[in-house]
Amino acid sequence: MVQMEKEGDDKKEKTGEDAVHLRREIGLLPAVCFIIGTVVGSGIFIAPKGVLMNSGSVGLSLLVWALCGVLSLFGALCYAELGTTFTKSGGHYTYLLETLGPLPAFLRLWVEFIFIRPAVASYVSLAFGRYVVEPFFAPCVAPTVLIKLVSVLGLTFVVAINCWSVTMASRTQVTLTFVKTFALVLIIIPGIIALAKGKTENFQNGFEVDSLTLDKLPLAFYNGLYAYGGWFYLNFVTEEVINPNRNIPLAIICSMVAVTFLYVLVNVAYYTMMTPAELLLSDAVAVTFANRALQGLASVIPILVALSCLGALNGGFFGSPRMLFVGAREGHWPPIFSMIHIRRHTPLPAVLLLYPLVVLMLITGEIYQLINFASFARWFFIALATLGMLIHRYRFPLHPRPFKVPLVIAVTFTVVCFFIVGLSLYSDPWNTGRSCALTLTGVPVYYVTVYRFRLPHRWRHIFDYCSKQLQILLEVAQQEVQTY
Repeated sequence: MVQMEKEGDDKKEKTGEDAVHLRREIGLLPAVCFIIGTVVGSGIFIAPKGVLMNSGSVGLSLLVWALCGVLSLFGALCYAELGTTFTKSGGHYTYLLETLGPLPAFLRLWVEFIFIRPAVASYVSLAFGRYVVEPFFAPCVAPTVLIKLVSVLGLTFVVAINCWSVTMASRTQVTLTFVKTFALVLIIIPGIIALAKGKTENFQNGFEVDSLTLDKLPLAFYNGLYAYGGWFYLNFVTEEVINPNRNIPLAIICSMVAVTFLYVLVNVAYYTMMTPAELLLSDAVAVTFANRALQGLASVIPILVALSCLGALNGGFFGSPRMLFVGAREGHWPPIFSMIHIRRHTPLPAVLLLYPLVVLMLITGEIYQLINFASFARWFFIALATLGMLIHRYRFPLHPRPFKVPLVIAVTFTVVCFFIVGLSLYSDPWNTGRSCALTLTGVPVYYVTVYRFRLPHRWRHIFDYCSKQLQILLEVAQQEVQTY
């Protein structure tokens, strides 16, 4: 009897400590750093040009930055409700699956890994490469090949960390978040000092609307919202957050208020030191600003911005593979991608799948087209997820919701998202059309993937053999402990 109890205790100990599963290791500080570190990337250092170009004036561009912050906070609050209502990881995919059904969820998974994540990651990687390489060639133009090579090296470093250890990726994120916050403060302080001394000429006649056209305004919002993008990444790792009912809403609110405040002040600092024309001519706004306002520290800014980009890249690679992991666990993707490394406890196959896709887009893509191309699908599915939340509230009013966002916020966010998405069909039909077409290619893939048992026996045999060999090669296994 004693022997049997001992064996039972050993089994319990193995289940808790040695079993293959994703562990709850993300507390409140890492959660806040995870969101801020993913949101504050290349966007605030590159997107001001796109916002100003499409809004037409200094005052309107600042208004766009503030409204994008408020809209992102509204969306983040909706996702705080979704994250505490549905305790699975997976973010957008999980919420669409639970509220609107499997096909919309699969299409979100499909577009995430076919072009949204590769496009966003390649954009951030290129920004990292540009800020590392350009200072060595100033005032000449840096070689494009070298920028892309350094971008690939930065990308490889981030992928290696996320394959190696969840704890290491989390600690890297916390460290890089403090670095990038320091970079923003370093930009804000001289701008505020100059403003206090009366340097306000660039803000006079700030709301001239002569150059504003309705078709360009959604593109201004896309650039601004891109810079705020990342507030939903904590929802991708819900199963790894300690006390998610408390920490998810708290982390989301704290981080988004802080980011909005910092972003508006950074843009005010830019306009204090640079005219709108100078800002539009600059491909690296933060470097131009540093040369003007921080001559003694001008060489430090590109390093800080490059580290900021690396933090955003790390956050994306930490969060996005969890969506693929959950999708495979639900049977919407090959089972190999729902497996975890037996010693490192990282979703290795899901992380590795992204790497070649990002490298391919990084080599072939153009930086501003990538934003517009990815933004349509991203915001369309975010709008669908919050619409699904409203439908779920109506259909299941008694379902437990530890955090509940006010109805007016949820409705406002959903309507504005659909409006921006609809208007982008008019303002950029080419990129929006391509994005639509690529999304719809997922429909036949959905039926082949979900109903793969109907495929010819020989095909299934080849597929199973390849999966088994990959499993052995990567040393991965299915999760042994339910974490939701």
